[in-house]
Amino acid sequence: MVNFSEKEKNKFLNELFDFLKIPSISADPNHQKEMEECSSWLERSFKNSGCDNVKTIKTKGHPIVYADKLIDKNLPTILVYGHYDVQPPDPVLLWDSPPFEPVVKKTKTHPDGAIFARGACDDKGQMFMHIKALEWIKKNNKLNFNIKFLIEGEEEVGSDNLEVFISKNKGLLKSDIILISDTSMKSNTIPSITTGLRGISYMEIMLNGPNRDLHSGTYGGGVANPINILSRLIASMHDENMKITIPGFYDKVVDLNFKDKKEILKAAVNESDFKKSIGIKEIYGDNDFSLTERLSTRPTLDVNGIYGGYTGEGSKTVLPSKAHAKISMRLVPDQDWIEISELFKKYVKNFIPKNVTATIKTHHGAEPYVTATNSLAYEAAMMAYEKSFGVKPFQQRGGGSIPIVPIFEKELGVKSILMGFGLDSDAIHSPNEHFGLFNFFKGIETIIYFYEFYTKKFSL
Repeated sequence: MVNFSEKEKNKFLNELFDFLKIPSISADPNHQKEMEECSSWLERSFKNSGCDNVKTIKTKGHPIVYADKLIDKNLPTILVYGHYDVQPPDPVLLWDSPPFEPVVKKTKTHPDGAIFARGACDDKGQMFMHIKALEWIKKNNKLNFNIKFLIEGEEEVGSDNLEVFISKNKGLLKSDIILISDTSMKSNTIPSITTGLRGISYMEIMLNGPNRDLHSGTYGGGVANPINILSRLIASMHDENMKITIPGFYDKVVDLNFKDKKEILKAAVNESDFKKSIGIKEIYGDNDFSLTERLSTRPTLDVNGIYGGYTGEGSKTVLPSKAHAKISMRLVPDQDWIEISELFKKYVKNFIPKNVTATIKTHHGAEPYVTATNSLAYEAAMMAYEKSFGVKPFQQRGGGSIPIVPIFEKELGVKSILMGFGLDSDAIHSPNEHFGLFNFFKGIETIIYFYEFYTKKFSL
């Protein structure tokens, strides 16, 4: 039985707070120093938790932190993956407390309290659970497996440098299973294991019109407005039934079979609760599919940001010279993100009139992923959740993306188990991101049980 003393709990939380205070924003070059500070902090944490071989590895981007505790080559080896980089906190004014000053506050969903800070759930809090699980296991003399940690600083920007590292270090990363906590559960009373992730293609469009911003009265009506054209382009990417209009976009989409669809609908999203949780009156999307399917197993195209012209206080009558949009497409099996990116570029180029010029940039992408549900590791994960939560977990397809997961399987030939403990309501990527205290400690407990069950099954 796993029990944490109050002293242990306070220690774990104080350390996590120190971790969360570091603004490790990978997308912003101004935070390079903090990225290095964060990797150094992790290195010290691994050493304090009992790892023997700990090192920070420089890349062309942000550092990778590797650590391991290897006790016997005949025992199973588990590779834990996570990331220490976080999303930008913008818009900062919408936070109820500073994003890098973690505080615990009670909420309706988390009556025992939740940690509010950028990275609390995605992924510092969830990744840190694994370090504390190892620390507890060592302290209680229960270590009967080998463990390796691979923690990167570029998950939020595409994991390009980690992919290079993996391809060059297959021997170092050799393992029997990969364990990841960077996903969510259905609820604190209905746990679920993520069995699939959507892929992603992240694009940016930049339209250029006149050589400077113009007076909209003097020039309006005679000069193409890049924002107007961009708005028409974006509107054209969905039809009246909310289907994506890019030719070839759906050609390789594999529909769910009856068994898989039935399984994920066991943990179906409650439409009323969904609308209430985010303050909307009606759901939106392709009516040929349920809300649960739309959020997890169907592809999407969304504008993540659009800007140009004057956006300050008051009014300024300009005809802008430039317009920008950032657009992400979530992908499902068997869509290829590179192919989809090229289809997107072709569509934009064919749409844009000659009175403006377009630059189309591919930021990053990832393939969709579906994990095996007939492995020893998956069975061990099911048993671990059932022991810690007291109920059998459901399967759940995740709507988000973890770029490196399909690359692990491709390069290392190893499956990943996605044991997440956050909730969809935890506001990851948004102001007021948080992670429940219940979830944090229950996550550590469940991870400990996973090691127990997996090593038993492995030895049979």
